[in-house]
Amino acid sequence: MIHVVTEAVDGPPGFGTALGRALLMRASTGEVGETFVIHVPHREVAFGKHDTLTPGYAAATAAATAAGFAPIERLAGGRAAVFHEGTLAFTWTVPDPNPTAGIHIRFRQVTDLLVGALARLGIDATVGEVPGEYCPGAYSISVAGRKVMGVGQRLTRRAAHIGGVVVVSDADLVNRVLIPVYAHLGVGWDPATTGALDQTASAPTTAAVLDAVVTALAATRPTRHGTIDATTLDLARRLVADHQAP
Repeated sequence: MIHVVTEAVDGPPGFGTALGRALLMRASTGEVGETFVIHVPHREVAFGKHDTLTPGYAAATAAATAAGFAPIERLAGGRAAVFHEGTLAFTWTVPDPNPTAGIHIRFRQVTDLLVGALARLGIDATVGEVPGEYCPGAYSISVAGRKVMGVGQRLTRRAAHIGGVVVVSDADLVNRVLIPVYAHLGVGWDPATTGALDQTASAPTTAAVLDAVVTALAATRPTRHGTIDATTLDLARRLVADHQAP
């Protein structure tokens, strides 16, 4: 049974990331079960560990702030990625006694889920890295050669966290902040590879995409809808400062 949460995750910058970490920690100790959270996030640029070690990191976070995006430090994944009100952020927390063995299985599960959900909306999506894409990864999802979804994964001893972002609209908004951010980080990329689902013929809304993802998930496993428990929310509030970029 997968606990599905679709309500907005309200809190200061970085709270969504802190919530994913709190779920991962509590799943690792057996306090919470498998949980899938999907919601519309606030404007943030999520920097990866490699970004934080780059000499231009301070200038990159300043550029994000100047563009109206809160700089945060992500839980999983590679280079900087963008969240805004035209995207959907998701986290999938899975208790697993041997999480290392299932890394690629979980990546395939989440990409199969997203590709299937988009197919319900009449969108033909492809899994694989797009040459020149931002935050490159083997499990990126693209439509017509433009990246629309990125995903990363983090493990603890007895659980796994899969987190990602789907760009539903406003691909230009992603590029507007990433162009100066990646310039400061020294990352080479091609902004023409950035896409959004509203560039397709069906041009779905965020609500339609969210519903398609939840419906596709329910077709594979039993689900129950609910909210995040108070203990996990309290833990996330204590962790949020760790994910706010200095």
